[in-house]
Amino acid sequence: MATSICRTLKYLQPVTCQNIKCARPPQPMLVPIRTKKRYFIPPAVNVKQKTQSEHELKARAAGLAVRQQYIERAINISCTAGILDPYVPPEGDARLSTLSKEGLKQRTEQLRQSAASQLAIRKIKTHDPEFSTKAFPAIAQQMFIDAHAALTQFNKEKLHSLVTERCYPEMVRGNRYKTLRWHFVESLEPPRVVHARCPEMISKGNLYGQVTLRLHSRQTLAIYDRFGRLMLGDENEPRDVLEYLVMERHLVNPYGRWRLHGKIVPAWAPPKEPIIKTVIIPGPTLKPGEEFEDLHYQIPKPKAVQWYK
Repeated sequence: MATSICRTLKYLQPVTCQNIKCARPPQPMLVPIRTKKRYFIPPAVNVKQKTQSEHELKARAAGLAVRQQYIERAINISCTAGILDPYVPPEGDARLSTLSKEGLKQRTEQLRQSAASQLAIRKIKTHDPEFSTKAFPAIAQQMFIDAHAALTQFNKEKLHSLVTERCYPEMVRGNRYKTLRWHFVESLEPPRVVHARCPEMISKGNLYGQVTLRLHSRQTLAIYDRFGRLMLGDENEPRDVLEYLVMERHLVNPYGRWRLHGKIVPAWAPPKEPIIKTVIIPGPTLKPGEEFEDLHYQIPKPKAVQWYK
């Protein structure tokens, strides 16, 4: 019996091997397998978009916690956000006669401001013993010169050490593609302290010192655009400038320093000069297959157009 089975398998072996060679390979079959549950499915292309509230309701139904978004604003405690109780310069920067009503009102306001300034100076001296109303104006004037020199050279590191975080964006705004030429010629009058305040911020005892200086000097300023054309001022024409600068220091911070915080522009100050900007003159409209050289178009000379700020 065993011998007959072996003979049968021996005869069937070549036939089986030939059938296997001629048979086609089996086609692969794809079986979808769900790996994990998707809580968020991207919306379809032509489906109407849902509102934010509908998305939140759908997320809550799926068991997801929707985090509330807070619009927060960064707070910088190294300087204040503005000038507290700013100094009001007298009209024309001149003292009126005390016999007139306006002069008497001006004199009364000066006495009130000077009394508050004396109290603020005492507070400043308790935290900064080296502060002096006689020596400080010269130091502040030199800081003013260094800050504007760093601005013309676009030295950001030095400018940050001389101006506060509030004053920095006001100085560099709009000067990215421009060339500045500024020079301090001379001081017409010695600078002096005209106003002082010592405000508190956030908590009691967090003191800041703000000192306003009157600076009357002669300066030159020229601003060129990215094409090298003059926009404002003149390098060879010095002008008399009267400015009221505000210097600030965080008195509680032992490593704090006096920096330029802002500038007070009185209401009676003359308006700024208009800035001359370069404009593009549109050319002719070309038709398909037409070239500009074939038109013999004469480009007119550009004219200076004045734009006010």
